Amino acid sequence: MGAWSARHRKTAVFGWLLFVVIVSFLGGAHGSDKVTDAESMPGQVARAAKILDDAGLKSPAGETVLVQSSALTVDDPAFRAAVDQVSAAVLATGRTGETHSPYDTGALSADRHSALLQFTVNGEDREAAVANVPAVMDAVAGVQRQHADFVIEEYGEASAGKWFSDQFKDDFARAEWTAVPLALGILLVAFGAVVAAVLPVVLAITAFVAASGLVALSSGLLHTSDDASSVMLLVGLAVGVDYCLFYLRREREERAAGHDRATALRIAAATSGRAVLVSGVTVVVAMAGMFLTGIADFRAMSFATIVVVVTAVLGSLTVLPALLSMLGDRVEKGRLPFLHRLRREAGSGSRFWNAVLTPVLRRPLAAAALATGVLLAIAAPLLTMHTANLTFQQQLPKGNALVATSQRVEAAFPGSPSPATVVVKARDITSPEMTAALAELQSRALATGRMHGPTEVTVHAEQNVATVDIPLYGSGNDETSAAALKALREEVVPATVGKVPGTEAPVTGSTAGSVDFNRQMSDSMLPVFGFVVVFAFLLMLLSFRSLSVAVTAVLLNLLSVGAAYGVLALVFQHGVGASLIGTAGVGAVESWVPLFLFVILFGLSMDYHVFVVSRIKEARDRGMDTRAAVAHGIRSTAGVVTSAAVIMVGVFAVFGTLSMQSMKQMGVGLAVAVLIDATIIRAVLLPAVMTLLGERNWYLPRWLHWLPRIEAEGLPGGAEGTEGAAPDARLLGAGAHR
Repeated sequence: MGAWSARHRKTAVFGWLLFVVIVSFLGGAHGSDKVTDAESMPGQVARAAKILDDAGLKSPAGETVLVQSSALTVDDPAFRAAVDQVSAAVLATGRTGETHSPYDTGALSADRHSALLQFTVNGEDREAAVANVPAVMDAVAGVQRQHADFVIEEYGEASAGKWFSDQFKDDFARAEWTAVPLALGILLVAFGAVVAAVLPVVLAITAFVAASGLVALSSGLLHTSDDASSVMLLVGLAVGVDYCLFYLRREREERAAGHDRATALRIAAATSGRAVLVSGVTVVVAMAGMFLTGIADFRAMSFATIVVVVTAVLGSLTVLPALLSMLGDRVEKGRLPFLHRLRREAGSGSRFWNAVLTPVLRRPLAAAALATGVLLAIAAPLLTMHTANLTFQQQLPKGNALVATSQRVEAAFPGSPSPATVVVKARDITSPEMTAALAELQSRALATGRMHGPTEVTVHAEQNVATVDIPLYGSGNDETSAAALKALREEVVPATVGKVPGTEAPVTGSTAGSVDFNRQMSDSMLPVFGFVVVFAFLLMLLSFRSLSVAVTAVLLNLLSVGAAYGVLALVFQHGVGASLIGTAGVGAVESWVPLFLFVILFGLSMDYHVFVVSRIKEARDRGMDTRAAVAHGIRSTAGVVTSAAVIMVGVFAVFGTLSMQSMKQMGVGLAVAVLIDATIIRAVLLPAVMTLLGERNWYLPRWLHWLPRIEAEGLPGGAEGTEGAAPDARLLGAGAHR
């Protein structure tokens, strides 16, 4: 691929640009088909959404306005007048359905100082409701300004959806504008030249743009989501820059060693190019494991990540060689004297890495034991990890106005803020038998003592569907609410509407969604973990034809993932150091984050492993003994691995500064894991373990000799890399200047 691109430079470069422009234009014209409610959740929640969708029934976004006074009670005429004024202002917007007065629904607090006005926001879907709600919020705010002695605040699905939508756009834009300059700045330090630094960033951005178009085009077959776009930017920028960095640094090394331009490109293609390909395939295979979750959002994130990684690999292996062939040594244009001198003096075998590696190689057993102990200590909080579907209050930053309103509502009206909804589909929803069963459903639910009124039944006679809203005790995301949901599903529903022949009655709602999602996550954890570990092991076995290398890769990756889990539990569950990243401990880790991190990290960690071990094996295949090859491989890759890791950590850390708790957890988890992987794992544990194993690193049982050889069989055209014909001693000493 590299040789073809070098020979057909214009075809490769302009073909790539044409490809990016066409797919991004077509993707924009096509638009993105988003994951539906019926797809997004598993279990009974998905079935309930399917029943409502098939019946053509839309679930409007519910809103409430809290009217509260510390001095007046709900019976005071002034209080009633304030409620009526809010109702009139809301209706005057023309953006809502009928309002339900608290005096009719009984939504009055026990202390008689608070009332809830309820209504729905117009819109066939959530996006339409979010678009309509600002006018309603402005009307409510106008009434609040006229009544300074009252608390008059709006809270509900549409207003919360508006906050999430606005915040997602702002955060996404901030991540883009922060991550790209950050990556560029790190590359300037790594290369000391403007052109060399700009190339990886430009290729990564074009790969992301092209992948976005491809994902949009294919969204008719596999629906996408906002989370998928966020993850695609996160991973695409990180791996796109890293892949180009690996390739470009190797080509520059070979040119500095005296090879001509064509030979340097061929060596880079046969070594770093192959490492990029193996790394990319590993990330793709790891991400494919997310399809086993059966959750549409995860399928969307998996597919988007696979597309951006494949696109980044394609750009690195074709466009980059063509550009390097065009530019030649002009890739060093725009040298920044201070940075270029600093890079040359530090080199890939800097004093720091030499200082770390020398004692590791001298006492590998002690180093391995110490590093393993440190990693296990960091991972220890994992044993206390509690996962949950974070509530609205947990997701939003401390001090948020919506959170404050929701807390006031919960204090005045204890119980789940969102009721459980029984969706009843019957042969004849208006039959006397079903009418009696619906009434019995409500009475039995209240009789359990786990649910409370007011309950509400809505019958859609034409569709033979009814919905029954039953509020649950508890916060909506605690054991009390979960126990109430279990009683509703397993006791109340089967004993009432479930006894009517030809009836199905799944229970949905926010509590049900959290319970079903967590159960699905738990059930899919083992298959996903098994799939990723097995296929990563097989890929390493095929790539290096070594059982030891494959086993070592899997075990080291598991250690780095475990350490990341430990940090997540420590920071976000127990709150240790949480204030440093602008958050607080929320008592739980978002339920999808651990599985997502495992899949992503297992793929990304292979970047460094493949790159470093490839260089070690390359040196060993040229006649060096394993200890010398390990020393040379670590020293010669330390600079590029450090640069790549700093870029990844920087990009991921940007996501750790975003507003939503789940994004913070994802960003911090990824940043910590990559940092640990590039330092403790690659600089200490990997060389220590490989030194201890010695020649057993390359052990392949006879019964596996039939495995196909997909490894590079030497460099093209008889060229030798910088590690080439030089004696071992010279190589070890040369690490510093390289």
